[in-house]
Amino acid sequence: MSAPTPRTGGQIIVDCLAAQGVEHVFCVPGESYLAVLDALHDASINVTVCRQEAGATMMADATARLTGRPGIAMVTRGPGATNAAHGIHIAEHDSVPLILFVGHVERGVRGRGAWQEIDYRAVFGSMAKWVVEVDEAARLPEIISRAFHTAMQGRPGPVVIALPEDMLLDCAPVAAGPRVEPVETWPGLTQMADLQKRLWAAERPILVLGGSGWSETACARVRRFAERFELPVATSFRRAMLFPGDHPNYAGEIGLGPNPKLKARIEAADLVIVAGGRMSEVPSQAYTLFDVPVARQQLVHVHADAMELGKVYHPALGINATPAAFAAALETLQPPNAIAWGAATKQAREDYLAWTEQPPVIPGKFQYGEAMTWLRNRLPENAIVTNGAGNYAIWVGRFMRFRRFATQLAPVSGSMGYGLPAAVGAKRQFPDRMVVCFAGDGCFLMNGQEFATAVQYDLPIVVVVVDNGMYGTIRMHQEREYPGRVSATRLKNPDFAAYATAFGGHGERVETTEEFAPAFERAVASGKPAILHVLIDPEAITPATTLTKIREASLKKG
Repeated sequence: MSAPTPRTGGQIIVDCLAAQGVEHVFCVPGESYLAVLDALHDASINVTVCRQEAGATMMADATARLTGRPGIAMVTRGPGATNAAHGIHIAEHDSVPLILFVGHVERGVRGRGAWQEIDYRAVFGSMAKWVVEVDEAARLPEIISRAFHTAMQGRPGPVVIALPEDMLLDCAPVAAGPRVEPVETWPGLTQMADLQKRLWAAERPILVLGGSGWSETACARVRRFAERFELPVATSFRRAMLFPGDHPNYAGEIGLGPNPKLKARIEAADLVIVAGGRMSEVPSQAYTLFDVPVARQQLVHVHADAMELGKVYHPALGINATPAAFAAALETLQPPNAIAWGAATKQAREDYLAWTEQPPVIPGKFQYGEAMTWLRNRLPENAIVTNGAGNYAIWVGRFMRFRRFATQLAPVSGSMGYGLPAAVGAKRQFPDRMVVCFAGDGCFLMNGQEFATAVQYDLPIVVVVVDNGMYGTIRMHQEREYPGRVSATRLKNPDFAAYATAFGGHGERVETTEEFAPAFERAVASGKPAILHVLIDPEAITPATTLTKIREASLKKG
């Protein structure tokens, strides 16, 4: 076998990415990694030029969630890298495999405070699973291979690779290396036998699905397990796509403002199986759902990373296994001859439907809940729905029903500005699927510039901007803690429909419930990236209450 042809570091990186099956790279260009951009010129990899580095990393994050393979982002040094930190934090918190390549100063001037120089290990060390700087072009295949392994294995997460500018021009005769596949961690036979015994002895069990690393096959296996055992199944915060929302065993999402009956059901359970997730602050209701460190309930915790088992909760049974391996092992379990909880599962479903079927009336001419229930019947089963953070997302989480895996993109980290870049990334990955983004007025303008990216690549996403003229979540907390003292939460917004048309997209203003459906259909029919500027009454702060009620309750209590 002949030795590989010497190639520049920039070309080696692109060859390595191609060998890993990478289809998309999201970037903001910079002079620090021109050699990589030049190598991408002749590659089969799709390059998406973004308007800000946070948007690039969030787009890469979206493709990772949808495919299970690391998303790839490239940015320049200094301000480019610090902008990208927003997306790195999301990927860390949400356990998403992502690899960020960052251009760096030349090796000979490091440590002098050179042009846009930063210490990458110091900046990203607390957010990334691994931060590394490549000194020799010959080591690029080794480091990129390790980056893919690190990003996908255990608890998935981001890796940051710094690329000195002059290293990218060095030549080395190295092969790209084989495609990396993550190593699955399988549960032991004794652990699965233990789980079966606990299920047979249980009277009030419930299964809670969360975390990342799932696949369509794994979700289908869990669904069959739930059916055989007649188990009620909940999903943790913003992981609703892990179990079909229209399934008779689905009990709802345990997250922000959950169904009180679901919360009570988990609290009263005698066996809780948490599969894949960490049950962090939001799904655990500020760490009150289970006692710390030993839960009142019998807790079975399944996680791909052994370090997460016992980190917060001491499990009655800890199983170190990836979601795919655990789901496969579930098919070996046999249900008891007599299932004691069948009626409770049916009741859990009835409680979920009562919580989500008929939205409560809110102040104003636009009934957000009605629009959501219309959409859940209108959207194709494989439509991808994205959102960032803010009270507007409560309606999405409560009233939308996700029926298939890889249809939901929403940050567990609660990060604003995620929805629009995620929608762009999703549409780049799956151009034939409908993609709908929800964003609050404050959330949208965190990364609203990426609407230009959607227009540039002819990506007909539909963005629903819910405008109440304020940072609603913070205003809600403000009224609760400092009633009547509004400070730094008001917003004066542009005409978002005009914003869309200014970029070359389709835009419409929606003020009433009746206007929403026709406007949505026109947006889809336009074949362009579209924004529906939806006006909602500021009083309608959640489906359950108003700002006035929160303020009055706070004043009365105070």
